Amino acid sequence: MSKRHDAVFDAVLSGLGDTREKRSAKDGSGTRFLKRGTAISERMSGELEEKTLHWVDPAECRMWDRHNRDYDLLTEDNCRELIDGIRSQGRQEFPAIVRRLNDDGPHAYEVICGARRHFAVSWLRRNNYPQFRYLVDVRDMSDEEAFRLADIENRDREDISDYERAIDYAKAIKLYYDGKQKTMAQRLEVSETWLSRYLGLAKLPAEIVDAFHLKTDIRELHARTLNQIILKPADRKKVFAEAARLRELQEGARAGREAPVDPVRVVSILKAAVTAKPAARPAAKKFAAKSGDAVITAKTRGRAVVLEFPGSASREDLESAFQAFLNDRFK
Repeated sequence: MSKRHDAVFDAVLSGLGDTREKRSAKDGSGTRFLKRGTAISERMSGELEEKTLHWVDPAECRMWDRHNRDYDLLTEDNCRELIDGIRSQGRQEFPAIVRRLNDDGPHAYEVICGARRHFAVSWLRRNNYPQFRYLVDVRDMSDEEAFRLADIENRDREDISDYERAIDYAKAIKLYYDGKQKTMAQRLEVSETWLSRYLGLAKLPAEIVDAFHLKTDIRELHARTLNQIILKPADRKKVFAEAARLRELQEGARAGREAPVDPVRVVSILKAAVTAKPAARPAAKKFAAKSGDAVITAKTRGRAVVLEFPGSASREDLESAFQAFLNDRFK
């Protein structure tokens, strides 16, 4: 194939990827022709959808205030793998999804999906790699569409916590679905049961949430267990008291004074606040008269002590047995 033909194909297929690869012994001009021919066919049949992506300065982007990830929780450590991947590849491979902003000062875009990628590129630019830019796919969508798109992208990712997802769902059901769980489940294409579990996590009282070292430690399964043990006011009071003690321990851990209490242990401690068996009631004690007959039985009932004795006991025996009780009581 002539150079002139190559130039024509390159021009027709511009934007379909890197079509200007050099010929090699294994990939001759005939192969290139077939590949380009296939690309033309896909474009004409509608099987291939083209998108215009943009490389931008991450400083031009801000997080959508309904983003389902807490950007403040992102750190160099928990984004280390992504940072290293972008650096080794020399570029961000997968675009973030953004919306265009108008009249928002230095920000031209709002990030719907891609908070971790934004953090990673920003970190690299601040740390001796100013050449990196943020790859974005600019879309026009409503808030409800943006919510669903972000949810679909992040639903199976382990690096977004159950608690973050639960809080996001709790806000969304009010903002977009008039509080109707069935409608929201249908739009997200999930079961109502599955959705209700996350909404239950979002309802976990702040007193219990604070008992965990990090909010992102709380799992949906933890909430199912804990919500069940605080149904009764008396049990709720016991659990909250134990949660307050745990909160102090976790604050000490965050200050570096001690090790944090892990999530499984937190749940176990809070459960024990209401499931622990009451201390066994002390056995009744018997006090004998000088004659050797046990005539007084002392039983503890709450804060009271009940003395029992046979009606046939003599005054002398009762006085003797009662003195034995007093000697034991106040020894």
